[in-house]
Amino acid sequence: MKNKLIKTFIPHVVAIIVFLIISIAYFSPMLEGKKLIQGDYVHFQGMSKEIMDFEEQGVESQWTNSMFGGMPAYLIKSANNSLVKQIHKVFTIDNYRPVAFTFIYLVGFYIALLLFGVNPWLSLIGAIVFAFSSYNFIIIAAGHNTKAFAIGYMAPIIAGIYATFKGRYLLGAAATGMFLALQIYVNHLQITYYTLLVVLVFGIIELIFTIKSKKYNSFLKATGILLIVSIIAFSSSFGKMWSTYEYGKYSIRGKSELTNDQGNKTSGLDKDYATAWSYGISETLTVLIPNFKGGASGVALSEKSASYDFFKKMQGPQYAKQVIKQMPMYWGSMPFTSGPFYFGAIVIFFFVIGIFILDPKLKWWLLITTGLSVALAWGHNFNFLTDLFLDYFPGYNKFRVVSTTLVIAQFTVPLMAILALKKIFDESVEKQKVEKAFKNSLYIVGGIALFFSILPGALFDFAAQSDQSYIAQGGQAFVDALREDRKMMLRNDAFRSLVFILLSAGIVFAFIKGKLKLNYALGLLLIFVLIDMWSVDKRYLNDNNFVSKRKAKESFQMTQADKYILQDKDPDFRVLNVSVDPFNNSSTSYFHKSIGGYHGAKMRRYQELIEHQISKNNMGVLNMLNTKYFIVPDNNRQPVAQYNPEALGNAWFVSEYRIVPNADAEMASLDDFNPGNEAIIDQRFEDFVAGKEFMKDTVSSIKLETYIPNHLTYIANCSHEELAVFSEIYYPKGWNAFIDGNPVDHFRANYVLRALVIPEGNHTIEFKFEPKSYYLGSKISYASSVILLLFLFFAFGKEIYVYFKENKE
Repeated sequence: MKNKLIKTFIPHVVAIIVFLIISIAYFSPMLEGKKLIQGDYVHFQGMSKEIMDFEEQGVESQWTNSMFGGMPAYLIKSANNSLVKQIHKVFTIDNYRPVAFTFIYLVGFYIALLLFGVNPWLSLIGAIVFAFSSYNFIIIAAGHNTKAFAIGYMAPIIAGIYATFKGRYLLGAAATGMFLALQIYVNHLQITYYTLLVVLVFGIIELIFTIKSKKYNSFLKATGILLIVSIIAFSSSFGKMWSTYEYGKYSIRGKSELTNDQGNKTSGLDKDYATAWSYGISETLTVLIPNFKGGASGVALSEKSASYDFFKKMQGPQYAKQVIKQMPMYWGSMPFTSGPFYFGAIVIFFFVIGIFILDPKLKWWLLITTGLSVALAWGHNFNFLTDLFLDYFPGYNKFRVVSTTLVIAQFTVPLMAILALKKIFDESVEKQKVEKAFKNSLYIVGGIALFFSILPGALFDFAAQSDQSYIAQGGQAFVDALREDRKMMLRNDAFRSLVFILLSAGIVFAFIKGKLKLNYALGLLLIFVLIDMWSVDKRYLNDNNFVSKRKAKESFQMTQADKYILQDKDPDFRVLNVSVDPFNNSSTSYFHKSIGGYHGAKMRRYQELIEHQISKNNMGVLNMLNTKYFIVPDNNRQPVAQYNPEALGNAWFVSEYRIVPNADAEMASLDDFNPGNEAIIDQRFEDFVAGKEFMKDTVSSIKLETYIPNHLTYIANCSHEELAVFSEIYYPKGWNAFIDGNPVDHFRANYVLRALVIPEGNHTIEFKFEPKSYYLGSKISYASSVILLLFLFFAFGKEIYVYFKENKE
């Protein structure tokens, strides 16, 4: 028994060691003490600075005013008391980034393949195939950390469901529950949504085959078990989910109340926004040939390129060497890109073999899911399906960058490829059938690579969207050089893919003919897969992405403008920084409370205020937002601070109000109004002011006394009943108002701000952010995570007991 146990566990131990070694090797600059610079993580540091500062003071604030006027902090960073966090720490090696990302990719897919019945050694290869898909490393470079973790947890969720329907009820349910809880914990709902799409197709296929076989009991049993464990898994992060769902209705992912541009609107994101990053139809071939569309938007070319020759003739070799380090090579349909989805030439070759040799149930599930994933990624290039999903498929219109749906194919394609290899190496398929599938795949996949390596310009002109701007400036010769380089990039990568296809085909052919043993075949495949995928990934995430620890700490440099503004001891005012892109940058939020910021789910009404008022420099609106300073570029493009004496402060009294019938009228009224004297009020809140008259005098006053993001205290001295407008963003799901400690109702004014009627006299006014969804939800999360952990201990404990019992000598 002892020897059998050793033989059983050695492959898994080896796999874990290999995963750690290659993960650390890929990010080897970490061993020198360097840090990976991730764009979105730098933005996170900016947007979370106020939250972190108050945490250091012992204040857990679930609101921040550091960007977009104010928004819930739990959308940026939140404490989570779910015990699932401890499991996440194990899988991420105590959050040892960036190694943790690759390790999760590898371990997650390895476990998934084991649940699909693949042997450990082939599962190791499959894990590398999945983990080293180019998109996985592109998002690490960008700093999409929660997305990376969610993708890593995707495969074992689906594999757990598969195992459950295969009759391994306890193990399958435990794997599903654990990894679903982990995926929800990392809180990237877009990837969770796509995971559920895969499960939905699987369920439909499973139901069809169940109806054919009439074996309903096992189907119902598996479905029931999975429903129960899924509810527990979702409940383990109930606080996050409830608060995110609640906020979603008020964010840009919720329905707009404005009635303009109705053809472009959905109940979520606007169609043009949701589909801006749509993969081109022909661009899909990047999964086979990475540079099919030029790779990334900015690519370094060699001195053998046509672009180098062009610049060398124009400005000399030194200038040419500098310029070619960042060339606009991408010519796909998206505005720009950091790189393509590349699944691997070897993977595509075996995927196509799988079409011919896999069992019908698995084959049709994986094929249909892959096809759906690809078609949805085409976005506005395939409007029929895209509009169908945006308009009628629940939840789909809440997510942007539709090209991300290719993460589904990034799972199904390697899975099908490895399952096909399993069939070949198990020799469970007739030799004649395998040989036929082998030839068909070689003709199809190899043929495509061969065609573009010989005739890269036969079907395309290599024109990019950006080319016209160069041509308009008289740069036709430069564009011609660019297009020649794009053509050569396609040719070279097509030939590269052809080589890897032929090498892998040779390995399988030798195995089929009995000329190569299984161990050698697996070893060679591992080497070639790793070389293929690793080298492409290094184009997009390499040693150049790392900097010294000292430089990493300098992500946000304080300018003279920042220093000047920070001398102002007023605790709560806003800054509009137009020396950067104010609405796609978090650097201002690092130092100040910003009118702009960086976030993918800002409030819908605030986004509309940006589009209709702030972008048009409506000073009335900027003043009501208490924009006390502007940062503008001087003649040398250096940021300079400008004081705005017209900013209205934290709160003020108005003597007039205007009742308007709807959001359109409310927005239009902001075009020309005096926010210091008048409040614009939607008729839904008319009862708060009906029949009241307000007077503005010099005796009454209101002042912010203390500032904590989630607890604002004002002192009001009112000579008569007053209508106060507060320069704070209105969000009804959590903000509560109090006068002298007694709760009172407040309402919305001026499209985005808070308003309150204050009675005559001296009063203490408080606003407290107390979101029930977060605090009550956190308690439910903790209780559910306890139940989940108890179930996991029981399930895995029983599996281990059964294993030892069955293998007892």
